[in-house]
This record gives sequence, C-alpha cells and structure tokens, in this order.
Amino acid sequence: MNIHQIRNATLIVEYAGKKFLIDPMLAEKGTYTPFPNSPRQDQNNPLVELPVSVDNIIENIDAVIVTHLHYDHWDEAAKEALPKDIKIFSQNEEDAAEIRSAGFQNVEVLNEETTFGGIQLIKTKGEHGRGAILKLAGLVCGVVLKHPDEKTLYVAGDTVWYDAVQEVIGTHNPEIIVVNAGDNQFFEGGSLVMGKEDVYEVYKAAPDAKIIAVHMEAVNHWALSREELKSFVNEKGISDNVLVPADGEEYTI
Repeated sequence: MNIHQIRNATLIVEYAGKKFLIDPMLAEKGTYTPFPNSPRQDQNNPLVELPVSVDNIIENIDAVIVTHLHYDHWDEAAKEALPKDIKIFSQNEEDAAEIRSAGFQNVEVLNEETTFGGIQLIKTKGEHGRGAILKLAGLVCGVVLKHPDEKTLYVAGDTVWYDAVQEVIGTHNPEIIVVNAGDNQFFEGGSLVMGKEDVYEVYKAAPDAKIIAVHMEAVNHWALSREELKSFVNEKGISDNVLVPADGEEYTI
C-alpha cells in the first residue's frame, strides 16, 4: 500500500489496486474563518497550502471515504472539485443525505461488512472528545481496510484513545494505524482528537504496528506540533514505530 499525507486528515491511500481519498479538505490556505473559542483567532483555515494541486489529488481516485462532515474533513472545495458520480462512503444515512444534497449520486453508508473492489471496509467507532464536548462534536467514525494481498490498515479518524479503539486493534490486529494526533482543542472541553499520550496508548496496544500521525498543524485549534510529538516518541524510544509525516510526504508499506 501507499499512504500519501496531503494536509490535515486528507490522505490518498492506494490499497489492493484501488485509490481512496480520505477526508478531503481541498480549500486554499486561509479560505475559512477559524474554529471559534480556540487559539489562533487571527489565522483563517486552512493554515497551510496544499502540497500538490487539487487536480493531482483527485486524479484517478476510485472512491472517497468521509468519516464525518466537519469542514476540515469535507469542505466546499472538495464538493466543487470531485466528480458527482464518484463513489463516496459515509458514516451514516444522515451524512449520506447531506452529501447527496450537494449533487453526489453514488453515496453508500459504511457498515461492518462493506466491500469495494474486493477490499473489506469495516466501519469503526470513534469518540470526538471526552465528556460534555461529545454532544457538540457529533458522531464520527474510522475505517479498517482488509485484503488478502495487503497489510491491514486502520484509519482511526477524529477520535481520542478509549476502549473502542483498543477493541478495534485487538479484533483486527492492524499492521498500519493512522491516527489524528493534533490534540485539537477549544478553550474548554479538552482534547477532541489524540494527543501524545493517546498515541503512546495506541503504541502499547499495537507495539508491532506502524503508526502514522496526521491531522497536525493545519487548522487553528491544534495543540500538539509535529516537533513536540517527534520529541515525545524519541524520548519513549518508539520513533521507529511512530511516523510523523510532513504535508506531501508518503510511505510505501
């Protein structure tokens, strides 16, 4: 497989002969107002430009996976750029209806037995924060990809570490795990996605896996930098296990 980190949670995953675009946020730098009640109110989102052109990103994509509809995962630029007949997978019927309302004609809801081109796509649970903030943050999902010719891939999505993530790792034994690890936060309510200690918990649950940390430094409410995470994994002695890609970086695994 090849995993290409684009920006924020946007990935291109080439897997068992299919090319997936995950959580496309395709706007130019500074297009959207900042997330409220959070740091960097003087900086519009995204904070950085795309490392490659939108045309290059969407070229030859076989399917899109949208884990939830927050604009840093599914934005107006993506809606405009993607062909309306492209295959899109969403987490539930509510999200699917909204995606269809933007003109997309081939939208399917993920479940635990979804297949596409011989690839198993298994929807997984996530919690976009802890405690009271969950109601505000809304529903999210992740996805496990399985195929006989590939290593098992778990894209965890916008979730903190909690028992359901551990259950996914225990059930599916993924060899590659992508985590959203910017420790994004509002001024109140705590972490919305994984921070460095969450990443360490993922490592402890899957010590033989390669963990790829994304969703970093691209929207205004990030709280964990790439350099801080790299320093942390070095201190823990797990830098061979935890990869922290720059925007545009890719791995063939």
